[in-house]
Amino acid sequence: MTSKYAVIIPDIEFWKNLVPCQIGCPIHTDAGRYVQLIARQEYEEAYLTARSPNPFASVCGRVCAAPCEDVCRRGKIDAPVSIRALKRFVTDKYGVESVEPDTQDALFEHATEPGNKWAWHLPIQVESRKNIVKNKKVAVIGSGPSGLSCAHDLALMGYQVTVFEATNVAGGMLRHGIPEYRLSRTLIDKEIEKIRFLGVEIRYNTPLDEKFGIAQLKKEAFESIFISIGTQRGRDLNIEGSNLDGVVKAIDYLLNINNGYRVNLGKKVLVIGGGFVAFDAARSALRAGPEPSDIHSAVDAARVAMRGGASQVHIASLESFAEMPVLRSAQGREEFEEAKREGVVFHPQRGPKRFVGQEGKVKGVEFIGVKRTYDDNGRFNPEYDPGHTEFFEADSIILAIGQHADLSFIKPADGIELTPSQFIKIDKENLTTTAPGIFAGGDVAFGPRNIIDAVANGKRAALSIDEFLRGKKPEIYYNLSIEKIPTRRFTRPEDYEQHERLAPPTIDIQRRTGISEVESTYTEEQALQQAERCLACHIQTIYDAEKCVMCNRCVDICPEYCLKLVPLAELEIDQTTKAKLLEQYDINLLQPASAMIKDDETCIRCGLCAVRCPTDAMTMEVFYYEQKEAV
Repeated sequence: MTSKYAVIIPDIEFWKNLVPCQIGCPIHTDAGRYVQLIARQEYEEAYLTARSPNPFASVCGRVCAAPCEDVCRRGKIDAPVSIRALKRFVTDKYGVESVEPDTQDALFEHATEPGNKWAWHLPIQVESRKNIVKNKKVAVIGSGPSGLSCAHDLALMGYQVTVFEATNVAGGMLRHGIPEYRLSRTLIDKEIEKIRFLGVEIRYNTPLDEKFGIAQLKKEAFESIFISIGTQRGRDLNIEGSNLDGVVKAIDYLLNINNGYRVNLGKKVLVIGGGFVAFDAARSALRAGPEPSDIHSAVDAARVAMRGGASQVHIASLESFAEMPVLRSAQGREEFEEAKREGVVFHPQRGPKRFVGQEGKVKGVEFIGVKRTYDDNGRFNPEYDPGHTEFFEADSIILAIGQHADLSFIKPADGIELTPSQFIKIDKENLTTTAPGIFAGGDVAFGPRNIIDAVANGKRAALSIDEFLRGKKPEIYYNLSIEKIPTRRFTRPEDYEQHERLAPPTIDIQRRTGISEVESTYTEEQALQQAERCLACHIQTIYDAEKCVMCNRCVDICPEYCLKLVPLAELEIDQTTKAKLLEQYDINLLQPASAMIKDDETCIRCGLCAVRCPTDAMTMEVFYYEQKEAV
């Protein structure tokens, strides 16, 4: 029996999912749209599209894990569009990096007024609520990307927001955890200034502790609280020798390095872990600079002179390369390649059995082999190989095996429950805790995660806080707008389907010292060509059965073979939908009937089918959707 074609009758969810980069982004940034605007050199509109849903767009242009690229449809053909690097290009060209402060302030002030381009791009929940007069106070605990994103959106809605920061600077792990060679501190400062410009107050050197906690915030008349303190304590490895001098936690090491303190690691450094923190620690160790006594050869001296760091840096992980967390994202794969270029050596599928020391100082680690890290259900459940052991000598060992939060400020009377893993227990849909009016998000609720996920948590928390203080949850719907492109005017850039992905430019290995930023921005020519690689998933091929004469020309000309005319009987379709089709098109089952089917996964939006169609039955139309709030 011949198998039938599985088909879907399009609805709004279908059209939304045809733009996977927007769906894949935790805050649903319309990445495809700003990429397409860059290709048309409409940089201001591209910047507003990238910036409006994301108060840290410039930061994400440098260090986002880019989940949008992981689902980019171009990646199923050859390689995904360089969405993150293009965001950096447009934020550098028209954003906070390139515009003078006075000009930028004027732009931002104008942009937040109703009726302008910025307001048009704002998430509809913020736009529809921000003109409501409010005198309510909200406290945000922690000034990382989650806390500041929450403060940003609440301020736009009109709330009085105060951010409580434990240190003397804002930014959380953006500043204390990510090395400066990846993320400029000046850039962080400029993004934070835009949030303060909205009226957000930041109280520095004000940690929550046993004396100043949730109860004291309520006494100050804060009617809602968002906890986003992050996870700034490294996890211990409970094996023999873990307390030896020279065994340090990655987060402690990065906190010291990023705050200007010198850490002597010696000449041979081993990092244990397979995530971004492990790579940040390893690449920072290359730049840290050993003591003169640690230089024992001409090779050591040459490497130190070139980079100023340890002469050997190694990364050992439980995971194989196929399982390694950093290699699960496009950004991580580029980070991996840069680490290799800088000389980091990898040792996958090694599990630390014990640390070996002499006179209280670590001298190395005894490893055991790892058969696999995750079980058949995808859960972390390492399976070891006792038959494979080895000793690895090292002057210092950096543990990048996870982090946790300091929640000692939470008291029983606060009513905030914790999970067995010692994170704050929340409802993952709205970020509510077990205490009314108190919300939590970011690492303190979910564990260490990507920056864009933290931003998404902050924005979700802002909406939940607004719903709590208003006492109602609004009804949300989607509005789909469609623009038909005249067939004779439809064009795509020349050879767009043949352009190869170009990794962002980087500086020479010899210049990678100290805080010198490794990655740089595309030139305009490079950015335009990379933007042209976008398959324009917003543009859909629309088929009008009433005009079709079944000449099959569209099928013949399709370069990707994604169109096909087939007998109706060959479709796998439920009876209800089939009945609607028969009624809609007045089909007589006693006579032959055909259907046009299309594989949207492989379509490159070349438009040849529409150009070839003699009856205008095939057209190219642009689909955008907006989130609306019912009034």
